[in-house]
This record gives sequence, structure tokens and C-alpha cells, in this order.
Amino acid sequence: MKDRVRSILLSLGVDDVGVASVDDYRSPASPPVGALFPGARSLIVMTFRELSACDSPSPQLAMNARLDLMAFSRSVCYQAARFVEADLGARVMTIPVSYPMDVGDPRKAGIAEISLRHAAVAARLGAFGLHNLVVHPRLGTRVLFTALLTDLELASDPPVAEHPCTGCGLCVQACPTGALDQPGKTDRLKCLDCSQPYGARASMAFWSRFGEASPAEQKAMLRSPEYLRLYQAGFIGQQYVCFRCLAACPVGVVAGGPGASTT
Repeated sequence: MKDRVRSILLSLGVDDVGVASVDDYRSPASPPVGALFPGARSLIVMTFRELSACDSPSPQLAMNARLDLMAFSRSVCYQAARFVEADLGARVMTIPVSYPMDVGDPRKAGIAEISLRHAAVAARLGAFGLHNLVVHPRLGTRVLFTALLTDLELASDPPVAEHPCTGCGLCVQACPTGALDQPGKTDRLKCLDCSQPYGARASMAFWSRFGEASPAEQKAMLRSPEYLRLYQAGFIGQQYVCFRCLAACPVGVVAGGPGASTT
């Protein structure tokens, strides 16, 4: 069964597939799997390789590649779910690569229903690096994950042979805000303010200033680069402008130029 699932998913363009029993999945901040999908037994986790655009000094090109990958991964995840449900006769739910999240509950800020990082580790697709992202043994840090939650009973894959993180510390050094300085923890506010400067916090700050401004100041604010960037982020969605911890990781990168992949 696992081999058939893996073969189908790889044929859809997934770069690697891992399977985890729900019993082996541990995410300290996310809700219990049973509360989300009663009867769920397994997680099928899919790995997608980032393009080398994350090396680009242009945040527009880097983010465009991320948007492309997110759109592709969502499509593949849905196709995979249809296969599991229609061909294997199992119930299945797709796990989003990012949003939607429960942003209305302050206790859940930045917390997904299913942590794809912890799911990937449970599915033996890698281990946590010093930057608290998952390092894949072959593809390194330049990966995104999606997953299926299903009532198929599938055993967890075997552990990775060696911890893929080299402990070089380049990711920590590359962070411009020091968000990774405390081992085992990411300062989310420092990270978000730098990596997503046009997100909710920036929008609230802008409109708070706007409400207190004079009519002439408001007119100028609506013509400012700050507003135009917030406006663009509003209809595109989350916009990352910092990929430095990804770009700095040497795992999965070979000589021959920045971002050259081993695959």
C-alpha cells in the first residue's frame, strides 16, 4: 500500500514522500489530531524542492518562486487526496502548506492545525536544524511540505540514517534580526517583522497612524511606497522578503553556483 501511494505521489511531481503513524506525530502547540479528524491513523507527507530563486537579491523574484511552489503543492496535494479517497477508498483531509490559520484566536497566532515541520520529522523526511526548520537529507532546507491526513493504517517510515544538519551555524549567522540566537527557539516576532514586513502587524500600524493623520497627511500616505506595498500584499497574500536562513544552509547544495542542487 505504501509503495503504491509513494509511486503515485512521485509521479505527480513530489520530490519525496514520507509516512507517519498519527501515534508518532508530536506537535506541542497544535491541537490533537483526533480533534481535527476523528479516526485518523496516518499522515502522508510530501516534500517539494524550492527553486534556487531563494538566492536572488530581488525579493520579488524570490517570493514569486515561493508563490509558484505553493500553488503547485496545493494542486498536487488535492490530486493526491482524490487518489486516496477514490482509488483506495479511504477518508482523507488535505493539510495546507500555510494559510488558512485561526488568526482570530491570539492563543493560536502562527500555529497551524497540523505542524508540517513536526509531521515531516515524524515521517522521517529529515530533522530539525539550528534554524528550527526541517533539514532534508538530500534536499536540505530548501523544501516545503504538504500532507494528507487519512484513516488508512500505515506504519511510519524508518528513521533517517544520520542527522542531516551539519551544525555549521550559517543559518543562525545569516539571520539579520537575531531571531535564531536562542538555541531551539525562533523569536517569531523578530522573524515575521523582517521576513513579512507587509503583514498584519505592519497593516495595523499603518492604519493606526492613518486614523490620527490630517487629511493632507492621509492623502500623502495613500501615495506612499509603504501603502502600495501593503496594498499589493493584501491581494497577493503573505509576502516573504527574507530567505536568508534557507539560502545559507549548505545541505543539498553542491559546488557550481549558488543554489545548485544535488538533484
